[in-house]
Amino acid sequence: MHEIFLDELKKLNTQFMEMGVLVNDDIDHATRATRAFVDHDKKTAQSMVDDEEKIPTESINIQKQALKLMALQQPVATDFRVVISILKATTDLERIGENAMSIALETIRVKGNPRIPEVEEIISNMTHNVRHMLIQVLTAYVQDDEKMAREVASRDSMIDHDYVRARQLIVDGIEDDPSRAMASSSYFVVTRLLERIGDHIVNLASWVVYKTTGELEELSNSTESETI
Repeated sequence: MHEIFLDELKKLNTQFMEMGVLVNDDIDHATRATRAFVDHDKKTAQSMVDDEEKIPTESINIQKQALKLMALQQPVATDFRVVISILKATTDLERIGENAMSIALETIRVKGNPRIPEVEEIISNMTHNVRHMLIQVLTAYVQDDEKMAREVASRDSMIDHDYVRARQLIVDGIEDDPSRAMASSSYFVVTRLLERIGDHIVNLASWVVYKTTGELEELSNSTESETI
């Protein structure tokens, strides 16, 4: 019976990682979306929106399978942690995909307006960093690497710092030139979405720690209060 469970758990892990690949693709798309946002490239953004149903469908399938596995197989404590970590981490992966999609939708919505180049540079930097963080936290999950997961979570402070800095630059830019107000509203939205992606990656890191140690621990950083 336990061999059957382990076989099903292996399949569930594979499904989870396949979803991780899809979300990583969405972050890659988010890189393209933020570039499209900066370039006002609506065609690239629209291509993301056209594929928007893939991740939610995958998420539902994984959650159904995880719940079925717990109900029918009654896993032991260690295996139970793995199933729970997949179940919870799947939700964060789905949220990351939703935020990336929202960046694309913002690109479609926004029109050409006076820009703030310094903010656009920060947006590009934030996107690069969250994508790298996601790749590493998924690697930590596969390798049961608690140390790597914690290191990924600690780097969220960079995302928070960039978000705070961008917000101040946006306010200053509007004060200097009120015609920037329209574009700046989109800057606020996109930087906030990127900051939220960082938060969800921290959550993923927390589930890696739980999976490997059995400890439920909220991984946070000292700059988190600055983003409120």
